[in-house]
Amino acid sequence: MHPDVIKSSGNKAKFSIAKLRSSLLKSGANQKMVSSIIDEIRDELYQGISTREIYNRAFALLKNYKGAYASRYKLKKALYELGPTGFIFEKYISKLLNDLGFQTELNQIMQGVCVHHEVDIIANKEKLRHLIECKFHSEEGRNCDVKIPLYINSRFQDIYAFEKNSIQGEGWVVTNTKFSKDAITYGKCSGLKLLSWDYPEQNCLKVLIDKVCAYPVTTSTLLSDNEKLFLLERQIILGKELLENPFYLDHRGIAEHRKERILAEFKILCELNYQS
Repeated sequence: MHPDVIKSSGNKAKFSIAKLRSSLLKSGANQKMVSSIIDEIRDELYQGISTREIYNRAFALLKNYKGAYASRYKLKKALYELGPTGFIFEKYISKLLNDLGFQTELNQIMQGVCVHHEVDIIANKEKLRHLIECKFHSEEGRNCDVKIPLYINSRFQDIYAFEKNSIQGEGWVVTNTKFSKDAITYGKCSGLKLLSWDYPEQNCLKVLIDKVCAYPVTTSTLLSDNEKLFLLERQIILGKELLENPFYLDHRGIAEHRKERILAEFKILCELNYQS
């Protein structure tokens, strides 16, 4: 009998070994490791345990096997660490889109019929021009409800009306959390593209990030919070950017032996992705 667990939203749900197994396998860990971790966690479960506690325990056990597995497993949490404001998240999404073949412009002012609008990202690809708004939440459990895409779509429609169909493309809303059911329904009905951690299922954030190895530096299990902030402030947002510019670790005063471990973690992380 599986106990009830408390999700980040505060709602209760039955503990799912299948979901835990799936998330652990996606980290790159093999079946033997995953089975061992699940057996240990199963023995520690109790009624009303939080999903955060289960996650933290699985993360700690993964880290004992290999840091890169733990880094990949903590990807969702790493996106929350791109805060506390949404500015770094916007830059991160821009870099992700660049890796996916888009040319991007950040924080552009565009004229609408009624007023001017600041657009977080304009993304161009194959003669299509997409207007993108990013919605970042630093707290787990806070989902994007229907009011957000309603508001953003009204702004985009004002711009489209002024441009008189000269912009060919889609309006997007991108969030590091999840969309409510009504938000998804509205997006489908209005033609507004929604992109979140788990939506749309085949091309959601976690899938796209794995596809191009766009792992943020916040996935590292070896960097401290202050060291991550140091890199983010210098526009080193992706792990592969750190691999290309390792001298930033020297600037921070990180010892050579530790620097090698940090860089190796990101190298292995990308290798795990290509092997998956």
